[in-house]
Order: sequence, then structure tokens, then C-alpha cells
Amino acid sequence: MTDHADHAAESPAAGTVAPPRGLAPGTLAARHPVALGTLLALGAVNVAPLVIDTYSVNVLVRSFLYAAVALTVDLLWGYTGILTFGQSAFFGIGAYALGLAFTHIGLTPAVAVLALAGAVVVAAAVAALTGWLAFGYGVSPIYVSVVTLVLPIVATQLVFSGGTFTGSSSGLSGFDTFELDLEDWFRLAGCGLVLATAAAWLFVRSDAGRVLVAIRENEQRCTYLGLRTARIKIALMIACGIVAAIAGYGYAAYTDVVAPELTGFVFGTELVIWVALGGRGTLLGPVVGTILIDLTSAYLSGSLPFIWQLLLGVAFVLVIVALPRGLLPVLAAGGRRFAGAAAGTRAAVLPNLVPLVPTPTAAPADAGASATPALRLRGVTRRYGSLQVLHDISFTAHAGELLSIVGPNGAGKSSLMRCIADGHERTGGTVDIAGHPIGRRNPEACVAFGVGRKFQAASVFDTLTVAECLRLARMRHEPPSLWRRAKTLRLPVSALQVAQATGLLEHSGEEARHLSHGLKQALELAMVLALEPTVLLLDEPTAGLTRPERQTIGTILSALTRDSGMCVLLVEHDLDFVREISSRVVVLHQGKLALDGTVAEVVGSDLVRTIYSGETHALGDAHG
Repeated sequence: MTDHADHAAESPAAGTVAPPRGLAPGTLAARHPVALGTLLALGAVNVAPLVIDTYSVNVLVRSFLYAAVALTVDLLWGYTGILTFGQSAFFGIGAYALGLAFTHIGLTPAVAVLALAGAVVVAAAVAALTGWLAFGYGVSPIYVSVVTLVLPIVATQLVFSGGTFTGSSSGLSGFDTFELDLEDWFRLAGCGLVLATAAAWLFVRSDAGRVLVAIRENEQRCTYLGLRTARIKIALMIACGIVAAIAGYGYAAYTDVVAPELTGFVFGTELVIWVALGGRGTLLGPVVGTILIDLTSAYLSGSLPFIWQLLLGVAFVLVIVALPRGLLPVLAAGGRRFAGAAAGTRAAVLPNLVPLVPTPTAAPADAGASATPALRLRGVTRRYGSLQVLHDISFTAHAGELLSIVGPNGAGKSSLMRCIADGHERTGGTVDIAGHPIGRRNPEACVAFGVGRKFQAASVFDTLTVAECLRLARMRHEPPSLWRRAKTLRLPVSALQVAQATGLLEHSGEEARHLSHGLKQALELAMVLALEPTVLLLDEPTAGLTRPERQTIGTILSALTRDSGMCVLLVEHDLDFVREISSRVVVLHQGKLALDGTVAEVVGSDLVRTIYSGETHALGDAHG
């Protein structure tokens, strides 16, 4: 096949979608605003000490360091959906690393570097342990908040129990620290915050950063796209813990004071409040909100200590109830409406769609060419306590075969799909994919074996565009960039055929939540096919579709088995649809395998008519 690079200047590559015209994410033009904003902010930070009073400069140094920690809370909570109260513990780790080193060893360049390295290592280790506890398989999201809630409490108790070594409840103070002017501290903390915010801004808008939003929107779909969400969240928690520890290190060096309150639950909760008020999921909102709240608190807490805290608490409750996204998104939306009214409305430009040329398709696999079936089930059983929903299910399916699984409601069809796509779902029996037993492996591992699963209800990412959803599905094959977005989207022929046949490409720049039901079904199917599976599991893909849409899906599925040699398992209630496209049919009833045969054998079976008519005693007679 000719290399894509050879024809880049001549014509679009086969199997790609061109980027949007204009300022496409990832291009140099798109990054100019970030670079310009960063330079302006750095300039303002360097000039500000010359025009701001000394007291405000002194407070703002602390505010900048707090804002850096709030930035990490926003990455975890606002973007990834991990509500954490534990960032104060990592801030305290950094602060105590410097305080303990400078108090008990002394201030030297080597000690300063070792203290910073120790803060980073300890913070990373604690974050990894916290993530391992919080993000295990099947763990409820609320458990994450519980674990991170306990973390600062444990950290504070460790400080209290340290006696004279940690200063106990009195903390540490009076140790030698770096000799820098107040203005230098301001510039150092301010520039560090600007650079951290710019780096976070680039990251969340990169291909890798969109994974965070996908996890927040629909983590289950992420796992069934082969994304190891637990590892991603642990890695993010480690990175955010390190940033918080560095900020704590800077705080201790600047204030010359380390106290247990820095590691405590109260400070961790304040960070969450500041992020919520500023606007979670915006980066700039938490940063600006933290700075303004901390600066205001410095002026008002002395004269109105209790009233100020009350006002802050009431504001937090009002924002959570009335403005759950915080203040910045509301202000930004108002600004956009004002600008639109002043300059006139301009329609968004969707991606420039180019002619797509199908790549050569490999010859379909011959079901009889290999002795190893694409899928083999032996004695698969599923129980929920005393309720057994699957009883000793055994059958095989081969490459190039479209096997439909039919049966009345409650027959166990969806449970069977879960057992194939997730090794944890089975109570007993074995499932082999192309001769590889999946054992008790999770869905991500099953995807690596070649399993692709489409759910009964369309499972997509509502706030991501169609193109972003499809790019997520390709991340197993094409690792994403941490700082930019790819200019083109490469898809396998099967996924492109679905996108073309259903008109999905015309909506590639549109958020998935705005798609019709039929297009959402098509998008999920295209996402699953982008994984390049060998075994495709479809749970009622035509539910809620119009007759033309069902015909389109049927044509696509027939082509997948015929042209791609894919093994397709289809759960479906529409027997007419099953009869038109299936090569074989399996009938389930009351969790048992009632019949396995050709389409003609099953559709014409008296047993199938009896099952669907509700005369369930005939199934027992047949088994007898």
C-alpha cells in the first residue's frame, strides 16, 4: 500500500477525515492564543509588584500557591469527575518535607534539592496507593471521595503523633529558608502558576486530555473501548499530587511556617469550594476564584471572621444549587452572547469533509479454514445470589458468521453478552476468544483479545463531538498526544462504511448529545468497529430505529461478516430482521439454550412459536 505521506500534498489519505477549516485544535494558529495569553500573564506578574501594595503582594504569593493546588482539584473533579478532598494532604507533604529537612538538617543546596525530591517521591507514592484503593474494579465513585476524605485526616494524625520531630499540633517554624525579596517570591509563584495553568490548558485540549472528559461522561464505555481507566486516573492523581506537593514546598519556603492545618480536611474542603465557586471544568475559573477568595478573605477575615466564613458557605450552597458549573461558565456565556449580538452571529464551521476512498479489503475469513472458532462458550453460568439467570450455555461461533441470539424478555440474552465481554461477570464456565480464554479479565483485556461490544441503549460521550468520540475509539491503536490534537482521523474501512452509510460524517463536528437516536446508534457502532474487533457483540442495535435505518444496519452487518470475516453476535427481538441477515440462530429461554440451528430451522420451529406465545411448559417437555 502506498505510504500516506507520499500523497499528503496531492489528496486526502484514504480512511481519514480532514480537520476543520480555520483554527483547528492542534495547529500552530490554534495555539497562538494560549502562547499570547501566557506571555501577557507572565508580563503582568512581573510588573504587578511595582503597582500593588506590599500587603497584597504578600497575600498573593500564598494565593498563587493555593491556586496551583486548586488547579489540580479541577483536573481531578471538574474534568475527570473524581471528587477529591485529599489534595491538602499532598500540599502538606511538600510543606513538611521542606520544614523537616531545614529544621533537623539545615539549609544547603543539596538538602533543598533532596527535600524537594523527597516531597515528589512521597507524594507520588501516596497518590499511587490512594488511587489503587479508590479505583479498583467495581468500586463505587462515592468510595473515591471517602478515601480522599480519610487521607488528610490520616496525614494530620501522623503529624500530631510525630511529637517534637514534626512539631505536633504547634507545627514547625523559625527554620532557615531561601533569602528572596518579597517581589521575587511574587514573581516566582506567579510565573509558576501561569506556566502550570498554560500546561494544563494545552493538556485538557489535547487528544489525551479528552480522555478525562470521556471518563467523566461515560467511564463504562471507555472501558469497553479498551481504555484502562483505572491506570489513567491513578496516573492523573499522581501528577496532581506531585504538583500539590511542589506548591506546598514553595509555601513552606516562603512563609517559614509549617502547621498541621496544611494537611487537614478543612483546607481540602476549602479547595473544593473554591473550585466550585470559580467554575469547575474551566481551569481559569478555579485559578481566578481561588486568588480572589483568598485575597478577599485576607482583608475581611480579620474584621468579620465568622460572618465571612458564613457568607462563603452560603455562596457555595447557592452556586451548587443554582449554578452547578460555577460562575465563570455563566460569565463566559454572557460574554459570548454579548459579543455575538455586537458583531453578528457566525455559524460554526464543521469539518471540511473530503471524499473517502475505501482501502483494499482483505479476503473474508473462511469459517472452515481454521479449527479454532472465533468464540467458544463452555458451560457458562451466571448467578445473582440464589437467582440463576444462565444455565450451562455452550456453543461456538466462527469467523464470517452472523449468529443471532433470540428469546423472550428475561431469557438471559444481555447477561450472556456481559459474560462474553467481561470475565468478572461469569459465575462458572469458560469463554475463549480465538482460542484465548478470557478468564476473569476485565473488559479492557477482553477488548485486547478482539471483543467489541455495543450496548442496547446507545452509549456515547454526550459533550464530545462525533470526531472526538471516534478518535477515542482509536486510542488503543494510535496513542494520543499529551499536548495537541491530531489533524486527521484515520478509521478502518468498516467504521467508515457505517459513518458514510448513515450520514454520520456530516455531523462530525457536532456534539453527540445533539444527534438523533438513529445517529447515536450509528456512532456507537462506528466506535466499536474502530477497535477492529474480531468478535462483535450487538445488543438490539435496531431498537427504536425506523425501517429504513434497520435496513441500513442490516446491510452493514451482512457486509461486515462477508467482506471483513468478522464474527458477529446479534441479540435481537425482531425475528424478521434476524431471518434476513443471520447465518445461524441460537434461542435462549429462562437462561437455558433452547435451540441452536439454521435460520430456517429456528424460525419454523414449533418450540420458538411456543416460547414467544408464552406457553413455557413446552420447553420443559422438549428438554425432558
